Amino acid sequence: MSQLFILTLSLLPWIPGVLCKVTTETEFTVLEGQSLTIPCHYEPQYASYVKYWCHGRTKEFCTSLARTDDPLMINPAEEKVSIFDDPIQLVFSVTMNNLKEEDSGWYICGVEIGNMWSADDIAFTNVKIIHGMSAVNSRLSGEEGRSLTIECLYSERYRQSEKKWCRSGDWRSCLSTGSEGSYEDSSVAIRDDRTRSFTITFKKLHVKDTAWYWCSAGQQKITVHVLVTPRPTTTILSVTSPPVPSHSLAHMPPPKPITKESWNSQSLMLASVTVCLSVIVLVALVVLARKLWKVHKKDPLIRAVGEMKAKYSGYSADTADLQNGTVIFLNKDSQDVHMY
Repeated sequence: MSQLFILTLSLLPWIPGVLCKVTTETEFTVLEGQSLTIPCHYEPQYASYVKYWCHGRTKEFCTSLARTDDPLMINPAEEKVSIFDDPIQLVFSVTMNNLKEEDSGWYICGVEIGNMWSADDIAFTNVKIIHGMSAVNSRLSGEEGRSLTIECLYSERYRQSEKKWCRSGDWRSCLSTGSEGSYEDSSVAIRDDRTRSFTITFKKLHVKDTAWYWCSAGQQKITVHVLVTPRPTTTILSVTSPPVPSHSLAHMPPPKPITKESWNSQSLMLASVTVCLSVIVLVALVVLARKLWKVHKKDPLIRAVGEMKAKYSGYSADTADLQNGTVIFLNKDSQDVHMY
């Protein structure tokens, strides 16, 4: 029983750490010479407690850098390390300025509980200070004809180094700031502030400027992609052909859709017209055939009469003899003619 009581007392300091947590990101990476702000979130019951920031891997061997009860650490722009508590948002933030490579390591953001029975609620994070380069935006885009500015950051050790801006894959395109820390021509301007960044400004973008680039300081470089979008075209109306008022188009009746019923009615009408035309053509053909048949039947009789006239012409000298002549048709259906 006594052993269980002792075990319970030994666990009491760690109960707040289990029930009430302080949280933050596990790792941060920043360029040498830059600033870094780290947020540490806590539970509502810690709103009025003292918060602190220290450098170290364990609480017992952690060098205190900032505390919320220290009135000197209130201006992050002037102090190396500053701390600010926002009990409404339940977060306190720590800002470290002008970071050096030796500032890399483990840090603790914690809430001071302040009694012997409870351990402080803490959270660990690893800060890595590196030297090299980075870009504020690694991908940028701009409209044709407009300007565009790219900002490249570098660590402190490259402050006096020559800065370059090059088109990827073309070494001859490199533009250098030189000893003056600047470069400018009709299309590009480069400015180095000699603190932590230099900017490249395209004065007037062209579509051909779309490409991968890299900015460098010393032996360090970072790639940047620039995309130039074409300028939108505008429609110019002809003076001789004034535009049609929009209201006239709006009041025009919409075209009627071709439905199955309308298509069937049109088909029926077309079929009726076709039948009528066919009947008319057929009647005309019948009439024409009848006339041709009658003409064909009269042709032998006409020929016989012609022959008879020819024979009569042989007796023209004695016309008196022909006055009493008689023509006899022996048969109604026969076409032979006999003269007596």
